[in-house]
Amino acid sequence: MTVTTTTPFRAVLSLLLASLIILVLSPSQVSAAALTTLVEPHERSCFYAWVDAAGEKVGFYFAVQSGGQFDIDYTVTDPDSKLIIGGHKERQLDIIFTGNTVGEYTFCFENAMSTVAEKLIDFDITVESEPRLDLPITPAKLLKEHSAPLEEGISNMADKLTQITRTQRYFRVRENRNFDTVKSTQRKIFWYSVVESGMMVGISLAQVWIVRALFEKGGTKRYRV
Repeated sequence: MTVTTTTPFRAVLSLLLASLIILVLSPSQVSAAALTTLVEPHERSCFYAWVDAAGEKVGFYFAVQSGGQFDIDYTVTDPDSKLIIGGHKERQLDIIFTGNTVGEYTFCFENAMSTVAEKLIDFDITVESEPRLDLPITPAKLLKEHSAPLEEGISNMADKLTQITRTQRYFRVRENRNFDTVKSTQRKIFWYSVVESGMMVGISLAQVWIVRALFEKGGTKRYRV
């Protein structure tokens, strides 16, 4: 006689499979926009994000990739045009704040301090509500002692993914800035070499002129008898 039993391991596998299906088929609860923009001198560029409900988390990140001293002015305002946060000559920012007012939030970059240099900015805006999913599992099959570690593991995976994304952003910013520094150093070396070569040519011509002048003064002398 064969007896079939439902083990906790099989229950965990069923719960995991149901969670993955819901995560894949359900619409994402996070609204995000990762963009790159070029801000010309004396230009003000603004971007907008909509918050559907009070209490939603809004994330704002930017980093100046190139241009000038790698800095920019920025402001974040709520739907009532009230300033939430702002900064002057900032190179990089990564913040999360709570949207207490429903409506359109404004994120602006201003390149007013620069007269020549344009600024290339990498940024993203994230709006997250974090609702809990309702799994299609009856209470009798939902084992709390097994679902809790699964939920914790998924949360840890999300945190690690966020950390990896931020680390990638950091290395990208450092790479772009280091590359810009290398190009600036190359330009300085080039013009230094040009000036040095010009000075050497000038000194050589001056030496030739001095030697010729000395020989012309020391030429044949005529005496009257």
